[in-house]
Amino acid sequence: MAPPDEPLGRRNALARLARAGAASAFAAGAGVWLAGRSRRPEEPPAAAVKLEHTVPEDPALPVLAVVQGEDPRELLRRAVDELGGIRRFVSPGDVVVVKPNASWDRTPEQAANTNPFVVAEMVRLCREAGAKSVVVSDVSINDPRRSFQRSGIGAAALREGAEVVLPEERRFRRVDLRGGLLREWPVLEPFLTADKIINLPVAKHHSLTGVTLGLKSWYGILGGQRQRLHQRIHESLADLGAFLRPTLTVIDGYRVLLRGGPSGGNLEDVVLAKTLLAGTDPVALDACAAKRWWDLDVTELLYLRLAAGRGLGNPSYEALRTVSVTL
Repeated sequence: MAPPDEPLGRRNALARLARAGAASAFAAGAGVWLAGRSRRPEEPPAAAVKLEHTVPEDPALPVLAVVQGEDPRELLRRAVDELGGIRRFVSPGDVVVVKPNASWDRTPEQAANTNPFVVAEMVRLCREAGAKSVVVSDVSINDPRRSFQRSGIGAAALREGAEVVLPEERRFRRVDLRGGLLREWPVLEPFLTADKIINLPVAKHHSLTGVTLGLKSWYGILGGQRQRLHQRIHESLADLGAFLRPTLTVIDGYRVLLRGGPSGGNLEDVVLAKTLLAGTDPVALDACAAKRWWDLDVTELLYLRLAAGRGLGNPSYEALRTVSVTL
């Protein structure tokens, strides 16, 4: 029986409060204990990576090849032959990534993307050389499926037996690019695992850099908010050029977007130049294309001066061994 100075209702209320306090304390303690054991593991630090896929220089072969003619596939074959043939660049068993510009939901005639026949012929040559697999990939700016479809690149690559890899989020890996400006950044996985990487940019005008050619093409390996890089675009291009040194570069100048780049759209801005530039020096190739179609030299292209200062190539392309062919 309850003491006369402590009513039964008050004693019950105190007991309930005590039990509730004990339960709350237990729950809090259990929560801390469980949190310490169920916390998501921290992501490992980004690996420092440098992709070096160059081939040795051969003094008996040209550094640059300039080929003109009617058939883009024939132009590609001849350009590669002039540089020593596809087996100089691709060995049996290689995993090869072919990197076109497939950024935009545009037709081939609008010249915002690499010519699909050039892509198809490069895939065919790599397979002919005994590549284990050939991957065609780019991180598009417009919807990737529409860009690969409307450009004709997806169908052309598949017909020749390539795997087309679209930029799905699960396929990116965060790496340390070790650049002066670019550090940790998501990179599309095929570019991190390839034995050989072949760059197939299209020659276009660009509103920020003047031109978009081989070095600018490496924006297409990155995920994330790439537009942030435009604030210091020249430095970012030099960083990317140092991060990824390709096996071979072919600049598609079959159709050249002289104005309105990089997305284009107006056919009046396109010239049918029927030319391919190919070589092992990406800086020289960019310098040659910029002079050829826009009359720009290296003094007007800061990103090329920065790249040359890092030893990524020679902008004085006129001094290099060059072969010019008209088919």
